[in-house]
Amino acid sequence: MFNIAVAQSGGPTSAINSSLAGVFAGAAATPEIECIYGSLNGIEGVIKDNFIDLRKILTSDYDRELLKKTPSTILGSCRYKLKNPDEDPSDYEKIAAVLSKHNIRAFFYIGGNDSMDTVMKLDAYFKEHNIQIKVIGVPKTIDNDVMNTDHTPGFGSAAKYVATSLQEIIRDSRVYSIPSVTIVEVMGRDAGWLTASSCVLRANGEPAPHLIYLPEVEFSIDKFLDDVKEAQKRYKAVIVAVSEGIRCDDEKYLSTGFSSELTDAFGHKYLSGIGKYLENVTAANIGCKVRSIELNVMQRCSSHIASLTDINEAEEIGRAAVKAALDGESGKMMVFRRMSNNPYRVEILTSDIREIANKEKKFPVEWINNEHNNVTTDALNYFLPLIQGEPEIEYRNGIPVHFRLDQ
Repeated sequence: MFNIAVAQSGGPTSAINSSLAGVFAGAAATPEIECIYGSLNGIEGVIKDNFIDLRKILTSDYDRELLKKTPSTILGSCRYKLKNPDEDPSDYEKIAAVLSKHNIRAFFYIGGNDSMDTVMKLDAYFKEHNIQIKVIGVPKTIDNDVMNTDHTPGFGSAAKYVATSLQEIIRDSRVYSIPSVTIVEVMGRDAGWLTASSCVLRANGEPAPHLIYLPEVEFSIDKFLDDVKEAQKRYKAVIVAVSEGIRCDDEKYLSTGFSSELTDAFGHKYLSGIGKYLENVTAANIGCKVRSIELNVMQRCSSHIASLTDINEAEEIGRAAVKAALDGESGKMMVFRRMSNNPYRVEILTSDIREIANKEKKFPVEWINNEHNNVTTDALNYFLPLIQGEPEIEYRNGIPVHFRLDQ
């Protein structure tokens, strides 16, 4: 008999708890696994020996089903960067001691790019010191920028929320007779996947957003203004979707003057403000009614409009992670490989963490049009399967019910 531990890290999503439910389900179905520990606040919880016994928390099928449809991270999160063990091995020594103390033989880390850095470092340290603990990464991020996987859990639900919100913004913007421009700022520091996904509205005959701008190609203010003026010849209410990280050159974020100078533990700057900046520029140069809308954190955890495909796949990839560890794999991340778009089919595999950690999967430049202000049909075909289906949401007093540790 042995135990396992699972933790969540990075930004929350609508599907990350479904992956946690999947890890739990896979472990609970394995007779040789006794305790299923959850680490509170990511790897920091492991260092501090701050665990909870998930078998005592998830006591019924109802609990597990509710957990799958609850957004954010019930175990809490962190953005903690492990140092190079050659420079400071103290964290690794604490982690190894804590895991060994609890007879934990497999550790699962659910997170994005930075979390996979932790998986890589832990696996390398354990192997170097002959510590028999398997380390498996389970991908998660609304940014969809993790390498070697077709897509990431959390992305489909965020894309569905962005598209739905844009459609409602479109309906609102068209009620007046005067010309207008509405600029919607979408998350995406270096990769434009989420902003690009707004193109799914075309599947229902919606021409908006009329303009889409991504960080993968250079952005020009003059070209942007020309694009808006051209769109105004056809549309009374012009809708623009723009990634928060668009840039005028390869090194400078356009929103620098409006964003916080603060960075996280991995050196990533907190971005926001490009929408407001473009609002001011548009108003000054075009003169019509202009509004900017920043979707902000609502993109991450809007489970009331989640994708059932996303929720189900997130659970499946969590289950698969347990099987991978039981099969002796370590230093791997679980990945999706798309086999077809129509019918939509994927398979779940493992990929070497060293090919993933500290790398970014950018939106394909070949899926951006020649004018650099929209995306192609290839993008639409890629996105559509990921937003299909709606989970059954339980309501109480008119409000969705969420699983909470403090209930």
